[in-house]
Amino acid sequence: MQEALNASGLPPSALRLEITETAVMKDPENALATLHRLRQMGVGLKLDDFGTGYSSLTYLHRFPIDTLKIDRSFVMRLPSAAESVAIVRAILTLARSLEIDVVAEGVETGRQAQLLRSMGCEYGQGFWYSRPVDLATLRELLAGRILPRPERATSVGPPVSDRIVA
Repeated sequence: MQEALNASGLPPSALRLEITETAVMKDPENALATLHRLRQMGVGLKLDDFGTGYSSLTYLHRFPIDTLKIDRSFVMRLPSAAESVAIVRAILTLARSLEIDVVAEGVETGRQAQLLRSMGCEYGQGFWYSRPVDLATLRELLAGRILPRPERATSVGPPVSDRIVA
């Protein structure tokens, strides 16, 4: 990894790696060692698809991760499925207590965004915010020359976050 960073000129602090929960739990001790090496280099770490694999809370607090990503399978059932609401709340509470950020994946409706925001979820990603865009369109978005889905601002209130999450 260090060689790739050196070759690219990218500072380690600018790199965020997403690792799936399932991949980490296949060999948690080896994953733990690897994640600690990456963290020592300054690389950011996100645990993707959280809640869908066979995670162990024993390992979760030992992994040097910055962010948990709530799997879209929970988000897509919001707000109608009480069990999904409970799971998302539990993940948010757990993450707050461990001082870990949370990203809700697969936010597709204003109602989902509004509920996540009301539960204290700071970050969201999904089609509600923007469909995938090419590089030229991304530059226009970042420069503020175009806005994604301007109708969302008035339809249900503020989005989960104004921050762009990749």
